[in-house]
Amino acid sequence: MPLHYYCRHCGVKIGSVEKSVFSIDLGFHHLTNEERKEMIEYLPNGDIHVKSICEDCQEALERNPDFHQYENFIQ
Repeated sequence: MPLHYYCRHCGVKIGSVEKSVFSIDLGFHHLTNEERKEMIEYLPNGDIHVKSICEDCQEALERNPDFHQYENFIQ
């Protein structure tokens, strides 16, 4: 079950984990049920897509804190 990380703001693929790992090793146990539903998508083929944030979007948020009010601020 490969894990694929994507930026929640711009959609760019951040990276993948191809080996088997436990959710506790990834820190998923720290998420609430609501956060899990929002951030983790289980696909029928067994892949898992995780929404995170890329470095470019993180830098944009740091430079422009008012962007936090938008779900997608990259146009």
